[in-house]
This record gives sequence, structure tokens and C-alpha cells, in this order.
Amino acid sequence: MKFTSFNPLIVTKDAAPVIELFESLGFERRHTLEAQVSDEIDSLNVRMKNAEGFYVDVSQVENVPRDMTLIRMNVPDFDEAYDFLISKGFTHQSGRVVETATNKSAMLVSPTGFAFDLCHHKRS
Repeated sequence: MKFTSFNPLIVTKDAAPVIELFESLGFERRHTLEAQVSDEIDSLNVRMKNAEGFYVDVSQVENVPRDMTLIRMNVPDFDEAYDFLISKGFTHQSGRVVETATNKSAMLVSPTGFAFDLCHHKRS
């Protein structure tokens, strides 16, 4: 299975202090995307990179019960990666695939508890 990026993703109710922390660690904002995920969910997504080439993504989602750290895995073929992870025992606990104009994603949890944000960026 091929992936195009692989880095930490922090999901939080309040992105500002998290972004501020990573800026103090030398990370800079690469791009920001605000998205209406559903009628109930708005999100703010910030991609950050430091001088050594490391990335971290910060996503603000107001209805998240607590901060979560996931591994963001961006793939060219969402369905192939989804099927592969399910075959390895991962579960899709919410059953919800988030789809916007620019991306498709789902959180999948491993049998031992770590989680991937499986993501596919739609190219126009």
C-alpha cells in the first residue's frame, strides 16, 4: 500500500494554544482549511512544517469529547487502504466517512488502540 504523507494529527476543541505551542517549537503554518463537515460539525485544519521537514496537523472540531492524537496517513487510494487496515483488525468505530470537496477521511482504530486518520486528498 502506498501513502503520500504520514504524520501526527492532533484533534482538539481549541486549536489556538496547540498551534501556538508548535509555532514556539519552530513549526510554521503551511496551509489552513476551514470545512463544513456536516450540519453539526465545522472544522478548522492547519498543516504545519518545521525547518527539518517534519509535519504536524492540528484539527479543531468543537464536538470532540477530548483531545486526541492520531497518525494521519494520506493515501492515493482510500478504498484499498481502508480494506487493508480492516483486514489487519482495525475497526471503524464511528462508521462515518467524512467527505468534503477536497478530501475523504475516516478514523480507524487498531486492535491495540492506536488510531489512524485515513485520508485521501481529492485532486482536481
